[in-house]
Amino acid sequence: MTNKYIYITLLTLLGVNAETTAQSTTRKDAPRLVISIAIDQLRSDYLEAFAPLYTEGGFKRLLSQGHVYVNGTYPFAPVDRASAVAALATGVTPYYNSIVGARWLNRETLRPTGCVDDAKSPGLFTGETASPSGISTSTVSDELKVATDGQARVYSIAPFRDAAVLAGGHAADGAFWIDDNYGQWCSSQYYFSTIPQWVYAYNGLRAPNMKIESSTWEPANVMVGSFDYFVQSTQPQKPFKHKFTGNKRFGEYKTSGLVNADVTDLATHCIANAGLGGDRVTDLLCLTYYAGSFNHQALTDCQMELLDTYVRLDRELERLFIYTEQKIGLDNVLFVVTSTGYCDEQPADYVKYRVPSGTFYMSRTAGLLNMYFGALYGQGNYVETTFRNQFFLNHKLLETKRISISEATSRAQEMLAMMAGVRNVYTSLQLLTGQAEQIQKIRNGYNPERCGDLVIETAPGWRILTEDTQESELPTTSYTQFPIFIFGAGTTPQRIDMPVSTSRIAPTIARSIRIRAPNACASEPLF
Repeated sequence: MTNKYIYITLLTLLGVNAETTAQSTTRKDAPRLVISIAIDQLRSDYLEAFAPLYTEGGFKRLLSQGHVYVNGTYPFAPVDRASAVAALATGVTPYYNSIVGARWLNRETLRPTGCVDDAKSPGLFTGETASPSGISTSTVSDELKVATDGQARVYSIAPFRDAAVLAGGHAADGAFWIDDNYGQWCSSQYYFSTIPQWVYAYNGLRAPNMKIESSTWEPANVMVGSFDYFVQSTQPQKPFKHKFTGNKRFGEYKTSGLVNADVTDLATHCIANAGLGGDRVTDLLCLTYYAGSFNHQALTDCQMELLDTYVRLDRELERLFIYTEQKIGLDNVLFVVTSTGYCDEQPADYVKYRVPSGTFYMSRTAGLLNMYFGALYGQGNYVETTFRNQFFLNHKLLETKRISISEATSRAQEMLAMMAGVRNVYTSLQLLTGQAEQIQKIRNGYNPERCGDLVIETAPGWRILTEDTQESELPTTSYTQFPIFIFGAGTTPQRIDMPVSTSRIAPTIARSIRIRAPNACASEPLF
């Protein structure tokens, strides 16, 4: 009897299935390329509603051939593009990765700062500075670089600066976005001293500024004008036609359905010229597409534009799938597709329809807090400033007067809780130590270095106004349903309806390419 048969006989005696064991000894190679796609503001209801206008190779292919998690969720609030992209890359919430939003208040200067602003990293083909130094944990791309001793190639492409830089992480070979002023694909000296030749050549031929004067955005499908989905529609919509002119033309272009073609074009150009997926060392390409409203308008003003954006996005996904399948092979590429999980909607006019609402004035309230503290501890500027729904106390003054932050925030909490329009007041200590389930999302979205000492949660329908800057926002907790797709690299079609946190995406990618998950990530892989 040969050794092979002795081995199988022993396995049988031990109760082990020989066929399964033999198959397990032949391990499939890791994907040669991972393409991680974040679609800004993608919504499940729109994705499904516009399905009759899709091709067979885009969203329909993801739904029929992919591992589909129907109910994706972000485990923190509030969510915007920057915090969502950072969470996808790191596998953790802002509490750990420090990216609490597109902007936060710099405690040293008391001025708002962008999440990727970095004066030490001047731009290339742009006047904007940029680096991922604001991320305080490692990302999937960082761990891939570490695991391969720098051999893996990592690139990130997005219409927007924050998404491109945050998705790429600290160790990316390059991150590229479209500059608002010049309309070229640009980058930062954080990655290289001069922009790569293949990007330079591409800009000379196909950058948005080379074609914007001749570009007209109108429906890609003749059925768009007669497709009635939105409740606001009372009659068929007239086909739109947009030209891009003026000083803000590139900013508007980046929120149109046309910009997704630019992302796909540069992505395929990157794969071809940067050698992605060309060897057995896994590479990573991070892409961001756009599925929000045109020029951030209210839905009632751009229904057809939004519909057409989804139709064009579907075509771009199909084009990307076909290109990578032909270039590298579908079994060698892993696609991970999800949404940024929020919707950039215009505030509702609740007053007009007599829905309970109001305005919470931040600067006025800060003045009242100073008066209150003055009565308790003596005159002084106890509230240094406000930002969004947060109050920043004067730590140096409190320390001089020997007043603990805990005591000051507790006193302020008592006062603020009695004000009209306030539903909850959270102190920094409460958010740092609290474990109650009802505050977990707020806590996960909080970071002590980037957020205030007091956080206000207004009642539903109440907007927050900062009188000094006239910045206004209407906080909302409306649920936005979105999917998570895993496609390619041998994944089997499956639909999972249970809610799934996006924090599990990073460890899933890490496991699929056999590297360590990001260093703050404790979530389990999806499968």
